[in-house]
Amino acid sequence: MFTLSETSILAAILLVALGILGWGFYRARPFGKLGILAWLQSVVLMTPWLLFFGLFAVGIYINIAGILFLVVTSAGLYVYLGRQLRAAGQDAILKQRATERLAADSSLAANSPQLAVAELKPEIPPLPEDDLNAIKGIFGIDTFFATETIAYQDGAIFKGNLRGEAEEVHNRLTASLRQRLGDQYRLFLVENTDGRPVIIVLPSRNDPRPMLLSQKVFAGILLIGTIATSLEAAGLLLNFDFFGNPGRFTEALPIGAGILTILVAHEIGHWILAQRHQIRLSWPFFLPAVQIGSFGAITRFESLLPNRKVLFDIALAGPAAGGIVSLLMLVTGLLLSHPGSLFQLPNQFFQGSILVGSLARVVLGSALQSSLVSVHPLVVIGWLGLVINALNLMPAGQLDGGRIVQAIYGRKTAGRATIATLILLALVSLGNTLAMYWAIVIFFLQRDQERPSLNEVTEPDDARAALGLLALFLMITTLLPLTPGLAGRLGIG
Repeated sequence: MFTLSETSILAAILLVALGILGWGFYRARPFGKLGILAWLQSVVLMTPWLLFFGLFAVGIYINIAGILFLVVTSAGLYVYLGRQLRAAGQDAILKQRATERLAADSSLAANSPQLAVAELKPEIPPLPEDDLNAIKGIFGIDTFFATETIAYQDGAIFKGNLRGEAEEVHNRLTASLRQRLGDQYRLFLVENTDGRPVIIVLPSRNDPRPMLLSQKVFAGILLIGTIATSLEAAGLLLNFDFFGNPGRFTEALPIGAGILTILVAHEIGHWILAQRHQIRLSWPFFLPAVQIGSFGAITRFESLLPNRKVLFDIALAGPAAGGIVSLLMLVTGLLLSHPGSLFQLPNQFFQGSILVGSLARVVLGSALQSSLVSVHPLVVIGWLGLVINALNLMPAGQLDGGRIVQAIYGRKTAGRATIATLILLALVSLGNTLAMYWAIVIFFLQRDQERPSLNEVTEPDDARAALGLLALFLMITTLLPLTPGLAGRLGIG
């Protein structure tokens, strides 16, 4: 049975979630049908979590098949509501355009040129006059009706009214700007602080720069360090210190190589999708960690991203590739496990993760009731790989999870998720040094968000949002441990 403290924590989580949903409904009502549909999408996203943890709180465990059913059903409903939301949104956009055009025509008819001259002029942008005039010439009544020009950094912000679908308008304006001024400038379509789209034009000299030689050398040093810590982690699993006994290299090599294989698979996933979208990536800066071999790698974008879809695809590809390889290793290792296997692990090992414990229960069955469970080395390697990829899926800053949240929900939500993740890690670190180390890495190296995409307004499609939901859900099930009460009911321990 659950202890009083465990039940209280789960009840608090459910109350907070229900409170968030209630507050969201209150905020959505003034926006009519669009607001309610958007609120229902958020309900659909949270329903698998609420059901899982709600039943969990009362002692009912949902197995992996049930979890996947909930996620797939939730994704289907999310896609359906997204289509309804877009259809309702198109009607609202058409009405808004008609109102804006009528207002603009009335304003032009009522105001004289003398009044326009008398108005206060914004600060002149630091651009050559010919270039500024050429940039202003790309705007039109059917794309973006510019009403105000403001100096911004080395370029300019153009306020006005978006007169079409964001992606199509951005593509047309970008092509027109390139036709007039070549590759000298970059055009960004972003949301202003008031939520309205604005155009920002900046010189291309502000583009991300390729890595310096010194940075490549540092990346190489970190790679060597990661190879060493992967071998050390393998040695610790085999009950010896590799750094103190380098002569036992051949014993540590298989497990160390398995960890490195998962790390490489993760980076290859990023690289393949980056190549598909013609985006340059920096060399990976691996983060050595003695406990698990590595915390993954920091990879920077060396190209401007065209839109949030590309950010999502590249961010998800790494943990997807690394996670699939890790999961295959784990399941294969469980299937190959037998009483004479290399590792004899205490059954508490399988209580450390809902995902790992559930899979082990399905494959190993009653063997998990023994105090020591014999498992194949691939089980340990796969579990370490799942943890590494799950840590990188945490919704914070420039971690893959943070990039996924930024791509789907925007920069404001991503910023709040980063703060929440750091607070949670700080609380967990009171009893877990691994969480403390990871919190420090995020805070000092990866807490900032990615720079805006060229088209920051267009959101990823519903299929990508559903995949992001699945990835975040699997991250939680990997890192969240089983409670002793639930583990006992599952026959683990």
